[in-house]
Amino acid sequence: MSRLKPLALSFALSLPLLAALHAPAYAQRTSADAAPEIATGYAEKAGKSAQKFMVAAANPLATQAGYQMLKQGGSAIDAAIATQLVLTLVEPQSSGIGGGSFLLYSDGKRVQSYDGRETAPAAADEHLFQDKDGKAVSREVGVIGGRSVGAPGVLRMLELAHKEHGKLPWKALFAPAIKLAEDGFNVSPRLNALLSYDRYLSRDPVAKAYFFGEDGKPRPVGYLLKNPELARTLREIADGGADAFYKGRIARDIAAKVASHPTNPGKLTAADIAGYQAKERTPVCSDYKAWTVCGAPPPSSGGIAIAQMLGILEVKDIAPYKPVNGALTAEGIHLFTEAGRLAYADRNRYAADTDFVPLPGKGVEALLDKGYLKQRASLIGEKSMGRANYGVPATMQVAWGADTAIDKPSTSHLVAVDAFGGGLSMTTSVEDAFGARQMVDGFMLNNQLTDFSFDSQDENGPIANRVQAGKRPRSAMSPTLVFDKGTHKLVLATGSPGGSTIINYVAKVLVGTLDWKLDVQQAISLPNFGSRNGPTELEAGRVTPAVIEQLKARGHQVREFELNSGLQGIQRRTVNGKPEWFGGADPRREGVVLGE
Repeated sequence: MSRLKPLALSFALSLPLLAALHAPAYAQRTSADAAPEIATGYAEKAGKSAQKFMVAAANPLATQAGYQMLKQGGSAIDAAIATQLVLTLVEPQSSGIGGGSFLLYSDGKRVQSYDGRETAPAAADEHLFQDKDGKAVSREVGVIGGRSVGAPGVLRMLELAHKEHGKLPWKALFAPAIKLAEDGFNVSPRLNALLSYDRYLSRDPVAKAYFFGEDGKPRPVGYLLKNPELARTLREIADGGADAFYKGRIARDIAAKVASHPTNPGKLTAADIAGYQAKERTPVCSDYKAWTVCGAPPPSSGGIAIAQMLGILEVKDIAPYKPVNGALTAEGIHLFTEAGRLAYADRNRYAADTDFVPLPGKGVEALLDKGYLKQRASLIGEKSMGRANYGVPATMQVAWGADTAIDKPSTSHLVAVDAFGGGLSMTTSVEDAFGARQMVDGFMLNNQLTDFSFDSQDENGPIANRVQAGKRPRSAMSPTLVFDKGTHKLVLATGSPGGSTIINYVAKVLVGTLDWKLDVQQAISLPNFGSRNGPTELEAGRVTPAVIEQLKARGHQVREFELNSGLQGIQRRTVNGKPEWFGGADPRREGVVLGE
């Protein structure tokens, strides 16, 4: 490996990057059911082409850090680490080293799935989110404070992936984030809007001193925000590896913060953090028409749910119902949302941490069985089913109780491809916007334990996704890689934030690119739509009244509200006989694509 060139990262933003940071006026959330991060504008974006390598992330400064690693000969994994570290600083509401992640990686020969999901403390049990009478506590009680904080997993996961696939030294990957933390970065419109909206963050004295001025107002757009505490933390991890986070001062600081919350202390200890292990798991891969689609396995529910949706849509064939002049058709929405209802019904019944609650029967294989999905597809008729029942594949003789998790992660997504044939898709999260609203050592703590079911059982018996000591909560995070079935070449990497709606966001991009032959930017920019086995959800103002009336005539209960995705995507395509990478970023957020 060649020696690293000295880092000369001024992070002087080009005009396109500045434009991305200064997006249009920001709208407030219009529905309590919207994504946990409020919608902050929509600005059309053009995709970007590159020949050698590419990275796309949710903030221009983070994208630029990943780009610098790729330019210095780094792998996609190197780029992801540098990108995540900068996201910790510039997008603290969404992800960071105090949270968790799922990562899907291909080196051109095999696909690997890395699990960096948080774990419940050893002292936690199924009553963690219940009051003394055994009733589920409110969302606010569950989320805000120490009770909801799980042992963070992202750094252990990235360390594991770097040991296998990193090309640049671990320490070098921290330089962009350390420099930005010390020199400061300009508060973006999105961060300012989320600070303005949040009602809980200023209750934490550390977060209040950092994010808010002496007048109590959020740091304004353009304010140069410096984070010396995070710079110190990152220096220690750069020098000492992930152990510096998991087995020393930082772990003790996290545990002390969690335990000392004045009204809602948690059970997480330094020993819980020290014992955390990232895992490599078998990805969920299934054939869809001419492609093989791979996603994350449990405790993520995304890989299975998306594969089920595609399997159902292969039977019903959604391809003919492509958008007309960018407008979705009623038949396309109908098929997509009905497939979603069926997949979400199974998800809510079966998906959980399979280290604790194995899928009954033949597990993933049973849920993705072509015969089973054909039978599920046969339930789709001319009228909407409204609410689907879960299915029981032939080898499954168990029905779990119905899940009651909040499941509204505030999350970020990044994708990267390198010059060596490697590609990745990584979804990373602290759960709710600003997580548990607890800041320590320069970063936010997650509230991922609220992704467990608050109830532990119902009339059908114990709930698969109930709280258990050391268990990982179910997630909807859906990092996805798509390969040509014949050549096995990577053709698409995509994913999104958005809580339980992630599954629909990602499935939309897959249908848009694979079935409707859109480029990835066009597919990302399509109106968001879907069903989570409830109403038919449409992105407000982006589906024509005529189509909405057609849906209602078919029995759809339509709800229009902000569906605030944060999709990123990179696809392989051929232009004038030459292969290239083409990347897209979500117009609903601040993300950009860089490559060469």
